[in-house]
Amino acid sequence: MQKIKRALLSVSDKTGLIPFARSLHQLKVEILSTGGTLKTLRQARIPARSVSDFTGFPEILEGRVKTLHPKIHGGILFRRNKKLHVRQARQQGIAPIDLVVVNLYPFEEVTKKKVSLETAIENIDIGGPTLLRSAAKNHESVAVVTDPLDYPLIVEEMKKYSGKVSAATRARLAQKVFEKTSRYDRLIADYLARFRARPSRSELSPRTVPDLPEKLDLLYERDQVLRYGENPHQRGALYRNLEKLGLNFKVLHGKEISFNNLLDFEATLDVLSEFDRPTACVVKHTNPSGIAEDKNLTQAVERAIACDPMSAFGGIVGLNRLCDLKTAKKIYERLNFLEIIVAPSFEPEAFEFLKGRKNVRLIQVGQTPEGGWNLRFTKFGVLLQDRDRTGAPKLQWVTKARLAGGELKELLFAWKCVKTVRSNAIVISQGYQTVGIGAGQMSRVDSVQIAIQKAGPRARGGFLASDAFFPMADSIELAGRAGIRAVVQPGGSIRDKEVIGAADRTGIAMAFTGERHFRH
Repeated sequence: MQKIKRALLSVSDKTGLIPFARSLHQLKVEILSTGGTLKTLRQARIPARSVSDFTGFPEILEGRVKTLHPKIHGGILFRRNKKLHVRQARQQGIAPIDLVVVNLYPFEEVTKKKVSLETAIENIDIGGPTLLRSAAKNHESVAVVTDPLDYPLIVEEMKKYSGKVSAATRARLAQKVFEKTSRYDRLIADYLARFRARPSRSELSPRTVPDLPEKLDLLYERDQVLRYGENPHQRGALYRNLEKLGLNFKVLHGKEISFNNLLDFEATLDVLSEFDRPTACVVKHTNPSGIAEDKNLTQAVERAIACDPMSAFGGIVGLNRLCDLKTAKKIYERLNFLEIIVAPSFEPEAFEFLKGRKNVRLIQVGQTPEGGWNLRFTKFGVLLQDRDRTGAPKLQWVTKARLAGGELKELLFAWKCVKTVRSNAIVISQGYQTVGIGAGQMSRVDSVQIAIQKAGPRARGGFLASDAFFPMADSIELAGRAGIRAVVQPGGSIRDKEVIGAADRTGIAMAFTGERHFRH
C-alpha cells in the first residue's frame, strides 16, 4: 500500500471539508488546493499550498484552467512501481499526489432552476472529472474521494494502516468515481439535447422520432431488498432511478412493503391522478375493484368498497385527500383485511387509530410526477413511450340519443375510470361510483359480461366506458338488455355502423372519443 503524503483537495460541496482536512494535516499530509476550497482551508487556519504555487503556472481563463497541468496529472497518473514512470517523473520534477478529493460543479442543482444556457455551460466541470478519472485509473497507487460520506473512512484507514489506504477501499472508491462521472456526463448530454435544433421531416430516418431519446442511459441504485419477488421463491429488490428520483413516498407504519405491494401502489396512484374531486379507490392485483368521487371523502370510501366488496378484500385503499379519523374508521368498518392505505397525509387521530392494525401499511405520498416516459423492461430491450394523457376527451356523438349536463359528467367519470383498468377494460358507473368492472379478458364481450354481472341491478341506467372500440355489436346488445343508459368508447372498428345501429335500436346514447387507452 502507498502511504499518503500529498493530497489535492478541490470541492464545490464543502460538507465535512474542514474536519477532514484538519485530520489530514494532523497525519502530516501536504495539502494542495485551489480557488474557494483553498480560501476555506486558510480561513480555518489549515495549512494548504495553492496548485499555482505547486505547478508554477497561474490559474487562467477565469478559473477554467487550474489543475489541467502535467505536474498535477503526472503526479496522479505515474505508476509508482514502474521504473520508466518513476524516472520520467523525476526528470520532469513531478512530485506524487497520493490522494485526490474532488466533487463536481453542481450542474444538476443549477439546471433545476430556470437559468440561461450560458449559465448552465459555465457549470459544466472539466477539471474535476479529469482529476477523478486520472486518480481512479491509477487507484493502485492513488486514493480518490468524490463523496463527503467517505471522508471518515479515509481517516480511519490512514490511522489504522500508518498513513495508508487499503487496496480494497481504493478499488471501491475508483469504481464509485466512474459511476459518478458517467451520470454527470449523462445529465449534461440530456440537458444540452433540449437546445439541439430539431431536424426537418426530410432529415429524419425511419428510426428517428423527434423528442424521443436516440440513446437511453438508465442508472439505478438498489434502494431496498424486498422479502421476495412476486412469489416466495423469487428474489426481489427496489431500485431507484438516479437520474430522476421520481415519486416521494414514506411508509409511516406497518410491516415491510413487498414486491406486489409496490406494483399495486403504483396502480393506485395512477387511479388517483385522474381525479381532482375527493376520490377513493380500492386496487387489487393492479386493477381497481372500485372507484368513487364524492364531496365527502368518507362516503367516497364507502361507495368505492361497495362496488365489489368481495374483491376489495386484501386490497389497497387509496385516497386523494387527507385521511381523517371518520374516514379511517369507515375503512376499518367496511374492510376487515387490507394491505395498504395510501393518502397524501393522515390526521394525527386517524394515524393513531390506524396503527391499531400492525400489519396494515400506511403510506404518505407526495405529488405524483407529471410527464416523463413510461418504461417497460422486456427480454429483448426497453420499451419507451409517452405517459398516457389525462383530461376530458373531445366527444363525437354518433347515435340519435345524446347526453348533456349531469349525465354527460357521469359518462366522463366512467371514461376516467376505464383508463386505469387493464385491457380489455369495461367500466359501468352510477352516481360517480363504479358499480361493475370487467378487466383483463381476452375477449371484450367477456369483460362486458363480467362488468354487468358485477353491477347486477345497478347496471340499469348506468354509464358504460370501454378502453378500446367494440369489434362487434354483441357487447352493445348485452348492454342494452342490462339497461345501460350511455356508452363512451374510442370508435374506429370496421363494424362501427353495426355497433351504432345496435345502440340506436336499444336507445343507448353513444359517443366516440377517437382515443384508445389500452393498459397491458
